[in-house]
Amino acid sequence: MKKFNFKVLLALATVLLISMLVAGCGGNSAKEQPASQSEGEKLKVGFVYIGPVDDGGWTTAHEQARQYLEKELPYVDASDYVENVPENPNDAERVITQLVEQGNKIIFTTSFGYMDPTIKVAQKYPDVKFLHCSGVKTAENVGTYFGRMYQARYLSGLVAGKATKTNIIGYVAAYPIPEVIRGINAFTLGVRKVNPEAKVKVVWINTWVDAAQAKDAAVALLDAGADVIAQHHDAPGPQQAAEAAGKFGVGYNSDMSKIAPKAVLTSPVWNWGPYYVETVKAIKEGTWDSTPKYGSFTYWGGLKEGVVGLAPFGPMVSEETKQLVEQEKQRIISGEWDVFTGPIKDQKGEIKVPDGQKLSDQELIEMMWFVEGVEGTIPQN
Repeated sequence: MKKFNFKVLLALATVLLISMLVAGCGGNSAKEQPASQSEGEKLKVGFVYIGPVDDGGWTTAHEQARQYLEKELPYVDASDYVENVPENPNDAERVITQLVEQGNKIIFTTSFGYMDPTIKVAQKYPDVKFLHCSGVKTAENVGTYFGRMYQARYLSGLVAGKATKTNIIGYVAAYPIPEVIRGINAFTLGVRKVNPEAKVKVVWINTWVDAAQAKDAAVALLDAGADVIAQHHDAPGPQQAAEAAGKFGVGYNSDMSKIAPKAVLTSPVWNWGPYYVETVKAIKEGTWDSTPKYGSFTYWGGLKEGVVGLAPFGPMVSEETKQLVEQEKQRIISGEWDVFTGPIKDQKGEIKVPDGQKLSDQELIEMMWFVEGVEGTIPQN
């Protein structure tokens, strides 16, 4: 009996020793912990782009932010991005799924038309976090984000209103969706604050990325008497058209003066980098929440947060105009006033926002009407 007990004890001791050695060498196995948390393995973050990274506009702004993210957070691998992804459901869903299968734990889908494909893929991969830019649909693992670009649009409208001599400002617009309409209205409010006689003439082109079509639309507006060209389109074609005609322009997304230096007065621009860094950090730390906090948006920063702003002014912009823009900018940042504060009339001249009142976030997000001073219609689907 003593001999048997000794062998049993010896076996138990051996098992215990081996267990301790394994625990000391390995800790939690890679299988037991998230891939992004494994020692030496980076957190993979993917991006889906509507255009090429060198479009000089929308996608360039997101690409600069992606690079900023990798620089600021060394534990992040954001090397997986796909350019020129069409907004049709099949292509978008395929690309988003591909990024998940490549091991990306966070995926940013950066165009409005990716909304439904993002939601659909997210349902299949509940452990992956998805961030959709400008969308209005969320889920437990899907957040929405955007910037209050209408604030920067308003400031650029002040500049355009001061610059026009014909009182006709052309606006090349991508799609008749609230995001674009909101921007046109804010721009027009800025224009007419400094020049009540000016009109903003809108042409719809139904594309974000077709540079030739956008340029042709700008030429048509110039032929119609416009001497300043603004745009809600990703490429700088409209600014190039303005420069070729010896007129002025207001760019968008990125600083377009590098492409049309003689024309561009300024450009409302995006600075997504800090938002991407803070969002990835929050997800990694377990503090991120997809709940909409600003109407339908999980995040909606503006001038105060630095997500939107104006590019440097061209040499043709006067000091008086610069001072006015700074004054209005500080009013917005302070919270004293915001762009869609009444009284505001619609195209029919009827009061849409009473004096002293301002539109709610959700009313801004759903905006489908034009303010007084806009020449153009909103196509009905």
